[in-house]
Amino acid sequence: MSNPVFNNSAIFGEPKRARTGQGAAGTVQQNPAYGTPPQQAQYGSYGAQTADAATLDAMYNAPTATTADTKRLTYDDVIVKTGGLLALLVVVAAGSWQLVDTMPFIWIGGAIIGLVLGLVNAFKRNPSPALIVAYTIAQGAFLGGISKYYDSMVINGVQLNGVVLQAVLATVVTFAAALFLFKSGKVRVTPKFTRWLLIAMVGYLAFSLVNMVLIMTGVLDGWGARGGGWGIAIGLIAVGLAAASLIVDFDSIKRGVEAGVPAKFAWSAAFGLMVTLIWLYLEFLRLFAILQSSD
Repeated sequence: MSNPVFNNSAIFGEPKRARTGQGAAGTVQQNPAYGTPPQQAQYGSYGAQTADAATLDAMYNAPTATTADTKRLTYDDVIVKTGGLLALLVVVAAGSWQLVDTMPFIWIGGAIIGLVLGLVNAFKRNPSPALIVAYTIAQGAFLGGISKYYDSMVINGVQLNGVVLQAVLATVVTFAAALFLFKSGKVRVTPKFTRWLLIAMVGYLAFSLVNMVLIMTGVLDGWGARGGGWGIAIGLIAVGLAAASLIVDFDSIKRGVEAGVPAKFAWSAAFGLMVTLIWLYLEFLRLFAILQSSD
């Protein structure tokens, strides 16, 4: 797993061997995610419980229970909640875009609060819709501000134009492409794939932190080690990592649906997708800015 939102979840994590317990009726399989399975009814001195013919006939003719009826996770749950969070993100980002000139602290505060809430949500065993919504609002404030900053940026006498729209379109197209590759089976999520992705992401994170420190201390200026052709290559690698992370997210959600996890974990799935999509958008934003400033 690469996304900590899914990786730290006992629900979306790698399937584990079920525990077994010995009961009166023999060996009973027990899934730790759902607790102890129901035991057979004990009748004893109370006598056998019976149902009349009409009740049995009604039960036989009743439609088969769906995942919605049993309160289990469905793809529709994930789609609805992800769509709602994305809509909220866009609305808040649009407001932040308009206010950032007079209230520049909005996007800086959004970045800090979003980071804290992101870590809190990532390591919670049970999802908190309120905290996930709060994270979305904070990230919307941050994205609106930083997008306005990039849109008005002048580098080496070059005015950046259209980088925000380009980044949005590229993010949507990449999401669709990753979903297509996953559903078509052309890209399979294997232990080797996730292990490679984890190593690559750790290496990229270390590089980014070192680059940021060198820029902040004045050792490097501009984009630091990400300027010119080298910076473009690093940007493309980062976009590839984010796209691969999306595919791993899709696989985690698929396993959650197939395992019949509780419907409340649709919030966790939506949050995990939001984290990856925001990362992907920021990488595209920086990549297009570097491309324009290198012309």
